[in-house]
Amino acid sequence: MDEESNATYLTLDWYTEINKYRYIFFFVMFTLYILIICTNSTILYLIWNHKNLHEPMYIFIAALLLNSVLYSTTVYPKLLIDFSSEKQVTTYSACLFQFFIFYTLVLSEFLLLAAMAYDRYVAICKPLEYQTIMRKTTVGIFLVVAWLVPACQVAVQAIASAEAKLCDSNIKGIFCNNAVYTLQCERSKLITIFGVVIVLDLAILPMLFIVFTYTKIFIVSHRSCKEIRKKAAETCLPHLLVLLSLSVFFVYDVSIARANPDFPKTTRIIMTLQIMLYQPLLNPFIYGLKMKEISKHLNKLLSQTNISPCIKT
Repeated sequence: MDEESNATYLTLDWYTEINKYRYIFFFVMFTLYILIICTNSTILYLIWNHKNLHEPMYIFIAALLLNSVLYSTTVYPKLLIDFSSEKQVTTYSACLFQFFIFYTLVLSEFLLLAAMAYDRYVAICKPLEYQTIMRKTTVGIFLVVAWLVPACQVAVQAIASAEAKLCDSNIKGIFCNNAVYTLQCERSKLITIFGVVIVLDLAILPMLFIVFTYTKIFIVSHRSCKEIRKKAAETCLPHLLVLLSLSVFFVYDVSIARANPDFPKTTRIIMTLQIMLYQPLLNPFIYGLKMKEISKHLNKLLSQTNISPCIKT
C-alpha cells in the first residue's frame, strides 16, 4: 500500500454479488432513503411546531430522529452513487470520515436513550421535583454530552486509524463501518484500548443505566394507581423497543463485524442493510404511533392534507 494511506483508493466487495440487480437496489434504496427523510422530518416538524411538545421527553425524541436523518445522509447518498456506477471506490480518508460520523451518531443514541430514561424516572418517580430537575439547562447539557462525548472518543479511533499502515484495499461491506479495521496490517494498542472504552462507556454503561432506571419505574408504577401504570407503559415501552433494536444491531456490528468471521458476502450485506434501514425507519413509526401527543398532532396533519388517518389514538 502507499505510505500516503489517506490517498489510497478502496474498493467495496459487495459489487460482484449484486451486479445484475444494482439498478433494482438503487430504486429500492432511493425509495427507502426518501421514506426515512420524510417520516423522521414529519415528526421533527410536529415537535418543533407545537408548543405542548416542547418538553424534555419530546426534545430527546427529536434528537433521536435528527440522528436518523443525519446518519442516513452519511450513508445513503454514497451508496446510491455506488449502485449507479460501474466501479465502487472510495478514498481511505473519505471512508474514515464516514466511519467517524456514523459511529458518533449511532453511539449518541445510547446516551440520548439514557437521558430519556432519566427524564421518565423523574417524571414518574419524582413528579413534584420534575420542573426543578429537568430544566432547559439540564436538557441542553444532556444533548451536548450525548453528541460531544461520542464525537471525541470516535475521533481518537479515526485519527489512530488514519495513521495505521494498510495491507488491504478491499472493504468487506457496503459502507465504512468496523470493516475499516480489516484493512490494517496490525491494529494498534490505542485503537484496541479506545475500542473497549467506547463500547463500555457509550454502550454497555448506558444500557445498564436504562435497564436499572426502567426497572425502578415499573416497580414504582406497579405500586401506584392504574393511571400511573398506563402513563409508564405509554412513555417507556417505545423507548425500550428502540433500545432493544439498537442493542441487537450494535452487538452484531461490534462482535461479528470486528471478529470478521467467514460469512458469505450476501449475509454480510443483508445484516448491514438492516443496521442502515431498521433503526431510521423504526424510530418515527414507534414515536408517531405510540406516543399519544405526537399521534394526535400527526392525525391532525394528515387530516389537513386530505389523507385519511389510520392511526388510532
